[in-house]
Amino acid sequence: MALNVDRTVADQFYRYKMPRLLAKVEGKGNGIKTVIVNMTDVAKALARPPSYPTKYFGCELGAQTLFDAKNDRYIVNGSHDSDKLQGLLDGFIKRFVLCPECSNPETNLSIQQKKQMISQRCIACGYQGYVDMKHKLTTYILKNPPDMDVSTTPSKGKKKKDRKQKGSVNGEDADKDRASPEANAQQQMAAQRASGGIIEAPPEMENDDEDWGEEISEEAIKQRMEELTAAAKGLAFTEDLEKSSKERINMLYQYIKVKRDSGDVKGADIFQEAERLEVIEKVPMVLVELLLDKNVLQQIKDYEKIFLRFCANNQKAQKYLLSGIELLVGDVHKEALLPKVPHILKALYDADILEEEVLLDWSKKTSKKYVSKSVAQEIHEKAAPFINWLKEAEEESEDDDDEDGTVEVVYSRTERVGQQTAPVTKPADNVEDDFDIDAI
Repeated sequence: MALNVDRTVADQFYRYKMPRLLAKVEGKGNGIKTVIVNMTDVAKALARPPSYPTKYFGCELGAQTLFDAKNDRYIVNGSHDSDKLQGLLDGFIKRFVLCPECSNPETNLSIQQKKQMISQRCIACGYQGYVDMKHKLTTYILKNPPDMDVSTTPSKGKKKKDRKQKGSVNGEDADKDRASPEANAQQQMAAQRASGGIIEAPPEMENDDEDWGEEISEEAIKQRMEELTAAAKGLAFTEDLEKSSKERINMLYQYIKVKRDSGDVKGADIFQEAERLEVIEKVPMVLVELLLDKNVLQQIKDYEKIFLRFCANNQKAQKYLLSGIELLVGDVHKEALLPKVPHILKALYDADILEEEVLLDWSKKTSKKYVSKSVAQEIHEKAAPFINWLKEAEEESEDDDDEDGTVEVVYSRTERVGQQTAPVTKPADNVEDDFDIDAI
């Protein structure tokens, strides 16, 4: 899913896009670390070296970072979820990518070594200025300029070509090049040409042909195979998204099952994997199948945070959750759970996992998509007392001024669903039966 580079811009046609950052937690205990799976793609969209945002995360989180450009691995120590890192990335973009003048991301960074300052130039509006040097990342950028960053360092042959092109440049960088063995060798050759003498390659350049061939030693072949394996892993991530929705759901099912069997069910990990596979809305249905059984009321409390992560402010996910509940009650544990339907719905409602609007919409019609029509009807009939209470509560809130028509709704921890309680006397001597919804 592509995001606007400047996420404060809500325009869906905003031309500057970047992929959503994906993070994967690996290891346990003191060795736990977060691998940013697609950092290279994100950095490419921002026109910055991938080590810059990774180092920025380390500065903000107070964590060590590791760059392995060859295997395309950018790591931040500790466990951090994608949403948290995405928020930190917004800070990096604001400080080191967006133009302060026009908020356009078409900017370039350059280093002024003498002043030890980082200048920023905007291609779009022509702005030129300095970035805020107060942030710790500036120290890293000064030591690793954009064109010299460890993750974008050119090959040995390209280095030599660049040195030749910069041989006549005056200044501090040129002085460094002249002091290098290769620069001295070039000066000696130039002097020999000027004197008409025979040009002999100095000892430092005798093995210059090594760049033109490819090593075929066993160690070199092994290294190339490891690099190929790392590239294949990256390719696998892309291939997963080309699979059908059903195949991706099955992949996530197996992922959650392994987590459950190992006792390592974490909402953040599951959410990251679901986001990577782009099946977030359907996950609650899988969670119901794998995490809930006859002890559903206690399990809703145990896994409340996981369900909230997927269902909060996501009505489509909540509808899939209700479908999962229908399957659990109607096909798996009908005898044990059918009488508890209102209790289950109330537990989900009280935990803010299901919204009132979704529950009322669900109650309007029965569906035979996941269970038979008759079973769906039974479930709706059992849920009726709770649904009726929701409707009455909604009507009460909409008509607060009509005190005579007010119905006091009581949750009881001891009474049964639908059981009446003692009447409540109103100021206008209007006596009505109080509907008692069982504390579910």
